[in-house]
This record gives sequence, structure tokens and C-alpha cells, in this order.
Amino acid sequence: MSNYNLFLFWCTRHTRSFSNRGFCTNTINKIDFTNIEISRLPTVIILGRPNVGKSALFNRLIRRREALVYNTPDDHVTRDIREGVAKLGHLRFRVLDSAGLEAEATSGSILHRTASFTANVLSNSHSLLFLTDGRAGLHPLDQEVGKWLRRNAPQIKPILVMNKSESLFDVDHSLASAANEMSRLGFGDPIPISAETGLGMHDLFLSLKPVIEDYMLRVLNDESAAQENSCGDGTSSPEVDESKLPLQLAIVGRPNVGKSTLVNTLLQEERVLVGPEAGLTRDAIRTQFEFQGRTIYLVDTAGWLQRTKLEKGASSLSIMQSRKSLLRAHIIALVLDADEIVNAKRSMKHAEVVIARRAVEEGRGLVVIVNKMDLLRGKNKSSSYEQIMEAVQQEIQTIIPQVTGIPVVFISALEGRGRTTVLHQVIDTYEKWCTRLSTARLNRWLHKVMSRHSWKDQAAQPKIKYFTQVKARPPTFVAFVSGKTKLSDTDIRFLTKSLKDDFDLGGIPIRIMQRAIAKKDAGGSSKSSHPIGRVTERIKSDKRDRGNLVESKA
Repeated sequence: MSNYNLFLFWCTRHTRSFSNRGFCTNTINKIDFTNIEISRLPTVIILGRPNVGKSALFNRLIRRREALVYNTPDDHVTRDIREGVAKLGHLRFRVLDSAGLEAEATSGSILHRTASFTANVLSNSHSLLFLTDGRAGLHPLDQEVGKWLRRNAPQIKPILVMNKSESLFDVDHSLASAANEMSRLGFGDPIPISAETGLGMHDLFLSLKPVIEDYMLRVLNDESAAQENSCGDGTSSPEVDESKLPLQLAIVGRPNVGKSTLVNTLLQEERVLVGPEAGLTRDAIRTQFEFQGRTIYLVDTAGWLQRTKLEKGASSLSIMQSRKSLLRAHIIALVLDADEIVNAKRSMKHAEVVIARRAVEEGRGLVVIVNKMDLLRGKNKSSSYEQIMEAVQQEIQTIIPQVTGIPVVFISALEGRGRTTVLHQVIDTYEKWCTRLSTARLNRWLHKVMSRHSWKDQAAQPKIKYFTQVKARPPTFVAFVSGKTKLSDTDIRFLTKSLKDDFDLGGIPIRIMQRAIAKKDAGGSSKSSHPIGRVTERIKSDKRDRGNLVESKA
């Protein structure tokens, strides 16, 4: 332990270099991790007793504040396994934030289920960080966690990390004393760090470097050997299909409607904690999986509730995080409870209406999933089963008239029924959301559709010179109108409905804006008129003209 004095002196002189931004410049990067797919990176899980700073270290490693961090001595904020991509110097690896371990938790309790859940995830990890609290010293629960690790992961050598050590960097050798105490756990000398300030991250980098690089060298060597064996088959790498780019799917809904069960069903593995307790999920759990050659980033959010002044602590943070997840997603899957719909005799409560309308306002694709249909099967409930299949679609259309044709899928996540149907519907909605139509095709369509519309006063009919799509995700169009007559709300609703019917764009929000064309531009002169392609480019880049656009969302 004689190196701690030197370590202390170096810490005081190079505090800023401990952050993720500062590492030794003479480090030789053997592997370029930036060119390696995330799915091939090694997995490092952070373990420890509750409230030692696991989520804070997770946020430090991924360089974002994603995991909820809140001081709750009597409760555990993290309950599920959260995954992210860590960036530590030139190293890249998948890092997992786990729930606090209590080996002696009561059987069947949330803590006992999280421990069993963590053990299953640990079996697929390549390394682990055993996190302790240097400020509190060696705790009996730390020793219990050490025994639990020896029993459940004998094949992995833990890296002992002592968090919250910033207050121990002084001249009375308290850092060395705390480190000597932690070494009694039997996992070697601890690495003192501060996840909050970034102190000690360089030493953590040096400890993880050989483990991560050795693993990646083995993987790359195995892949290189496999490529040499198959180099003579004459095959070439396929081109990237832009229609199959990754999509972001957020699972949202009120508490206890079966969101986490649905996530496990979609992933076909026990990835998030489930149970009868309402509000079991707190963090927005983000994971990645493949379905028919397409990458899907799936987010399981905490139950969406209206935030009030009474909501404090972890519950308040969960609500805010769910809202952020909704804004980042491409497609929103709103989960409803079939049994509650039958009992309440209505499809959506206020909180669910808020979610659906917020998704439409933000321009996201929306898919409604009615879960727990298994509870409505049987002789006594067969009529309820049929009624709910007919009534939900009609009620949703009444509540959200802005978007017609919102898809509704009826499933039983507990029984695993409806997985393929849900994923096909999500992908179909996503592809519509990404639709791009050429200007020539749109103007041919415009000529036909305008002749179908009945105008009360032909003289007052607006004259649309051009109609073009300026962006996708969601599809957004601009109508260039000449003359004094502008498109009314009725006209825009007509164009919106025609677009959805003629181009199969139902179920997604469509935005139509209009822009006036000056007389000198509408007169047909070759010098003053603008080609459609050039006009489209100018609309995209000229921010000063956005104030002249009148937007209508549908």
C-alpha cells in the first residue's frame, strides 16, 4: 500500500485528468473500438450493495445522465439492469447498472427477485466491478455481496472499486486506511474513485484495459480465422438497405398494465423485472434486439403518471425520464389493460389520453396495444372479448381525431401471444413514418385530387402551384399557393385525408404547411419562376422564411 501516498500527490495535482476527458497521452491503442459493433463489445457489470453509487458510476462511464441517481437509504432506486456503451479512454464496452444486492432478502420480495435476476445476467458478463463505499468503510453487506459473488460467479475475477473516496484524499493517511480495510474482502487492493467528480477514472482504465483488450483480441482473431476459411466463396458484403435502419420503440402506459412483461416477450428473454407491484419499473430500460434483419432499440419506461407537487424523489425522476424517452422514440407503443377497459367501460383514461395526444403532437408514430386479453377468455366473458375488439378502435378514433387509422393490436404478453403481430405493426408504422414522395408524383396526385374537391365558390378556389414534401419522420409537405385566397382548415383536412387514402399513410401524423407565392413568381415568366427542386431546397435551408408558414398537424 506504499503507492497510495504517491497516488494522493498525483490526484491533487491532476484532479481534472481523472475525468473521462483526461488520460495518459502515451497509451498505445492496440484496438480501434470505434469500428467495432456494439453487439460484439465485452460486457462489464457493476455490482455492490445498495446506495454505493453504482448508477452514478454508470452515468460517468457512458458520459450521460441516464440512470436515476437519488439518495434513498431506505429504498432502492435501481431495480432493473440498465445497459449502455461505456467510453473510458480509448476503451469501449457495454456496461450494466444493476440493483443493489442484499443476499439475505426475504424470499419472494423485490430484493430477492432482483438478486436472482442479477445472477442470470452475471452469467453472460465478461467482467465485473465490485463497488464499495469508501466513505462508509467496510460494511457487513459488502462481505455478504463478496460471498454471493464467489457463489454465483466463480469464473469472474472482480475488480474491487472504492467509490466516494474524494473526501479521503488528505494527509492523515485515511485513504490508505480505508483501502486496507476494503482489501479484507479478498479481491485485492481497491481502486479509489469518485464517480461524482471523476477522480480515479484513470486507474480504473488501467485495470480494465488488459481485460477488455484481451477479450477483443480473441474475438477479432476468431473472426479473422473464420473469414480466411470462407474467403473463396465469392460472396460480397451486401449494401446497406436504408429502409431497414434502426428504429426507436418506446413502451409507455400507466403503471401495472404489463409493459415490462411485453418487453420480455418481445425480447424473448427475462430482461426486465416483472411482478404484481404497481410502479415496479423506475428507470427507462433501453435495450437492443434484432427482428427479421432489422435493429430495434426498445425502451421500457416507468408508468406514466401526471407529475404533481406530491411526487418527489425517485418517483418524480421516473416521470421526467419517461417523458424524455417518449420524445426520443420514433414509434410509441401505448399499452392498455383489457380487464380495466371492461370494468371501466371506456378504453382510455386521462393519463393514457395525455400520452397519445403528446405522441401525436410530437409527430411520433403511435401503435395501441391492448394487453391481458387472456383474462377475457371463457364462457362467461366471451361477449366482453368481442365487444372490446369492436369498441376500442372506435373510441380511440374519437379521442384522437387528428390521426385516422391508428393501429390497435390485441395481445396477451403473459402467454407470449401477439409478439410477431406487434413487431410487424410497429415496423409498418415506422416505414410509413419515414415515407418520402417525389415532387413529380405529388403534383400529378394534386391535379387529380383538386378536381375531386367540391368548391362552393369556384372563383374563391385557392390556386396551388406546387406541392412538395420537405421532410419525413413525420411526412411534412408544403403547398405553394398563388393569389389572395389561402388554404382553409377544411382544405388542409381534405388534402390530409386524401394523402392518407391515396398513399396509404393512415395511422401516422401528417403535417401540411402553405406558402404564398408572389405575383411576379406566379406569372409564368421563365426569369421569375422557380423550379420545384430549387424551391424545395430553399425551403429546407432558409430559416428566415419559416415565419410565413402556416402549419397544420393532422
